[in-house]
Amino acid sequence: MNIHQINLNQLKGFETPFYYYDLDLLNETLSKAKSAADKRGFHVHYALKANFNDRILGLIQEKGFAADCVSGNEVQKSIEAGFSASQITFAGVGKSDKEIVLALKHQIFAFNVESIQELLVINELAKENGVKAQVSLRINPNVDAHTHHYITTGLDENKFGVPNSELEKAAAVLRGCEHLELLGLHFHVGSQITDINVFKSLCVKVNEWKNWFEERGTAIKVLNVGGGLGVDYYEPDAHPFADFEAYFEVFDKFLERTAQQEVHFELGRALVAQSGSLVSKVLYTKSGVKKNFLILDAGMTELMRPALYQAYHKIEKLGTSENDKSLNYDVVGPICESSDCFGKEVSLPESERGDFIAIRTAGAYGEVMASRYNLREEIRYVYSDQI
Repeated sequence: MNIHQINLNQLKGFETPFYYYDLDLLNETLSKAKSAADKRGFHVHYALKANFNDRILGLIQEKGFAADCVSGNEVQKSIEAGFSASQITFAGVGKSDKEIVLALKHQIFAFNVESIQELLVINELAKENGVKAQVSLRINPNVDAHTHHYITTGLDENKFGVPNSELEKAAAVLRGCEHLELLGLHFHVGSQITDINVFKSLCVKVNEWKNWFEERGTAIKVLNVGGGLGVDYYEPDAHPFADFEAYFEVFDKFLERTAQQEVHFELGRALVAQSGSLVSKVLYTKSGVKKNFLILDAGMTELMRPALYQAYHKIEKLGTSENDKSLNYDVVGPICESSDCFGKEVSLPESERGDFIAIRTAGAYGEVMASRYNLREEIRYVYSDQI
């Protein structure tokens, strides 16, 4: 049920703030993505870091997606949610020994390895545990994602991946690691990418590095091209779905591969973002010398992205009519930080204490980044089938 279809009297039975998840929209999004990938023979891993809510994970697993994890706890959570270990990849630039051993014991599909030293560590731990680990080598392709600098990962200046200058050495180290099997290559250039040409540029780089390894006698079974597909934060109702067809078509058209090579993706935000909204109540209205403020009962502890990235989320008052007078508000939270602000000079229908406010497109990197700062209460959530 779309959040605008909810009777406000129904919302009054739930304590705010809470995350509202539109399960119908989520299901439709997952179906569109799965269909677009399956028709091209692509494999999609869901990036748990976007949202690991139990109901959300359950629906994603039931749809047949694999899992992409960036911590040992995410690996364990995936197993508990029903994902097969053979569907789990483990990425991340700083895997601890404990996390690596956990993944080895589960015999996951692959580690996405980000440095030569990490290759040596996984090899040694695999030897100690009497197993062989499958690895994909993450290469930094030096492709500009044209996104916020905090969520760009594919440039030479970023901390991620094996630098191009060390690939010869990495290949030599791999040949000497008896407890590692090179499965493939891994790339990821960033997040919230809306320029499809970025993915064309990525394909060119993937082709180059695949050929580089094959020319040196190294077989590549898996090309993992990461994720990063963006969504429309500005008009979520007009564009509730990312353009999965166009996204996968770029790789189908420009990625060079044999019939035996698999292409894997790691989508997170594009699968879950639009299905979630943060619902809050107005605690107070306040007029300053030059500004009007709406002070909500939700803050940066519930949705960190605006404070951390200066990210835009559409803010709406629920239960409005066309004749309502509009005012510009700074929409802020209760946290004792000046950065606790969801939006400045936001045009909204004139609001008062007790009104419901929805902060849209919050299904990704919302609930998972919530904190207890200021000793805030645990995050709450409501699903559309509860209303």
